[in-house]
Amino acid sequence: MRVARGIYALATASDAVKAAATYGGVISMRSAAQRHGWGQRLVPALPDVTFPRTHHVPRAARRSLVPHWSNIAPEDIVAGATSKRRTLVDCMRNLPLEEAVPIVDSAIRAGDITSGQLRALAASMRGRGRARAMAVAAMATSAAANAFESTLRAIASTVPGLAVEPQRPLRVGPGWVVQPDLVDVTLGIVIEAESFEWHGKSAALTRDCVRYNALSTLGYLVIRFSWAQVIHQPTYVVEVLSRAVERARGPANVARGPTDAVA
Repeated sequence: MRVARGIYALATASDAVKAAATYGGVISMRSAAQRHGWGQRLVPALPDVTFPRTHHVPRAARRSLVPHWSNIAPEDIVAGATSKRRTLVDCMRNLPLEEAVPIVDSAIRAGDITSGQLRALAASMRGRGRARAMAVAAMATSAAANAFESTLRAIASTVPGLAVEPQRPLRVGPGWVVQPDLVDVTLGIVIEAESFEWHGKSAALTRDCVRYNALSTLGYLVIRFSWAQVIHQPTYVVEVLSRAVERARGPANVARGPTDAVA
C-alpha cells in the first residue's frame, strides 16, 4: 500500500511503521521498545514517532501518532526505528518512572544490556532528563519477573520510607524459602503483584494461600495488588503502601528484621 509519495509499505505492517513512513519520522521510545521485544507497562494506543527538530508535522498526523522532536544520528537508526541503545536513552530521559523501569528491566532480562552498562549509559548522558535517567538506571534489575512487577516496584519507590527489593528470598520454615515480588525487610512488608492467570487454577490458589498464611503468621504485613490497580489506579497503590509504612512504623508493631531474610 502507498503511505506517502514514493513510499510503500506492506498492508500487514504495524501502525508504527505506517505512521513513521507516512510522515517521514523514526519509530521511537515505547514503540521502538515494543519493536525490540521488550515488555512495558502498556503498549501505547498511538505509536511514538520522532522527527528532526525542524520537521513540520501536520496537525492531522496527531490522530495517528505521538510526535517527538530530536535530531537522531544515522547510526542510531536501525530499520526505521531507533537502535536499542538510543531507545533506552530516550525512554530513561523522557518517560515517567512507572513506564521507563519496566522497559529497562525487560531489556536487561533479554540480555540486550547489563545493569552496569545501563548505569554507565545514563551517566554518560548530558542535558535535560539526565537525573531522571540516572534514577531509572539505578533501579534497573533482571530480578523482576515481568513488566507488571516492574511497574509496581516503580510506584512503590515513590512512597517515603519504603525500600523494596524484588524477589528477595525469605525463610518461612525449615527448608522452606519463598520469594515474594517485593519485600521491605526492615519494615516487614511484603507486596505481591497478583495475576489472574496465575490464580486461575485451584492448585495455584491453594499454594498462594499457604504462602500468604506462612508470611502473615511470621508477622509480615502482606499487601496484594491486582493488575488493574497497578496499571490504572497508581494513586490507590501509593495510598495503601503509605498506610502500610505508617502501620509498620507504629509502636504496637514489631517489624521483621534481616534475620528472616536469606542472604
